[in-house]
Amino acid sequence: MNIELSEPRLIAESSFVNGSGIEHWGYYQFPTLERLLDGRIAVTFHINADSAKAYGKATVEPNRGVSSDEGATWERVESTDPQAGLLLPNGERLLIGTPSVLSAALDLEGLSLPPKRGEIVGNYGQGLYELYRHSELPAMLQGIPAARLLPGTTVWEKERAGLDDPQLLCASIEGVFPVVHWGDVHLLSDGALVGLFYPGRIEGEDFGKCHCSCYRSEDHGKTWSLNGRVLYRPDVERDPVATQRDGFSEPASVVLPDGKIVAVLRTTDGLGNSPMYLSRSHNGGRDWSAPQVITETGVMPRLLRLGNGVLVLSTGRPGSELLFSKDGRGETWSNQIDLVPLVGPDDEMDSCGYTSLLALDDDSFLVAYSWFKNPTEDGNTRKAIMVRRVTVTP
Repeated sequence: MNIELSEPRLIAESSFVNGSGIEHWGYYQFPTLERLLDGRIAVTFHINADSAKAYGKATVEPNRGVSSDEGATWERVESTDPQAGLLLPNGERLLIGTPSVLSAALDLEGLSLPPKRGEIVGNYGQGLYELYRHSELPAMLQGIPAARLLPGTTVWEKERAGLDDPQLLCASIEGVFPVVHWGDVHLLSDGALVGLFYPGRIEGEDFGKCHCSCYRSEDHGKTWSLNGRVLYRPDVERDPVATQRDGFSEPASVVLPDGKIVAVLRTTDGLGNSPMYLSRSHNGGRDWSAPQVITETGVMPRLLRLGNGVLVLSTGRPGSELLFSKDGRGETWSNQIDLVPLVGPDDEMDSCGYTSLLALDDDSFLVAYSWFKNPTEDGNTRKAIMVRRVTVTP
């Protein structure tokens, strides 16, 4: 393959120099690329603490960059212009979102909660996760947060999509119920929607481990039911502390032209760097192959299949990086291409490792990432959000 990377485009840079005492983790991190309804491209990023309480809160600084020329130039703006979302066969558009897109965490105070089904100590020192049976929670805490745009309108209407999963356990943390259903939603050839979400702690299984659940909707995303699960089955040969880890999280998935689904899943959870796994489904997400290790490290994998057939994987920690599968199925992968200089020694000193991908045409795409050490004219460094255009010729 021939791979060409443009020079980085600076989207936003912190006004504070590194070491100034400003919140290190969460500030100028976690970029997300998306099309807006008017066709422009936006990259939205986080500038609050990395906390369940902080997601969805208003920011004191503009946290979005917008491009009107397919990523060639960018303007940092305070914008709430609507996203394009997923276009459905009935003409509606759908968003299944994270808290920064659709809603903030819900405070537990004043809620009538059912009996707890267990407790888990967070690996990153977040505190205690208190587990509840999903089906017993108050209605406002059940289901999947979503938004819908009806044909001919420009205002997204928030909704709570129904979710049928009798074994699912949901967790509160820091006195709130976070919005935690992440993943990619796909439209299948039969008109159904499928999505791979996390976390998936399961009553009856070892609820101390996270699995990833695949849900299916046959009514345009208004209700979802359990379709299958990618169960955490650790590879102790590749990861000696695999049995101690929390399990799978942050799944990325893509549907191939033949209808098969490829998913890549994170395992890094506070016990040091660990592998990412790949699993496949040949029947629309009902059954999944035994997960296999494909990288030694990585968080928040993102997948994109270009029109030319190349499969792109972005991830990070340490740094931020790209990998390519020329076979288009993820059976073989290229060596990684680093997007930021790795100077360490701590693997969280160069980038948060969270990235985002957006296709431009059959051969090119944009990748967004954070760089914690962007040089400035005064000789210091500042945290920054960057975007590059990448062109791939098989």
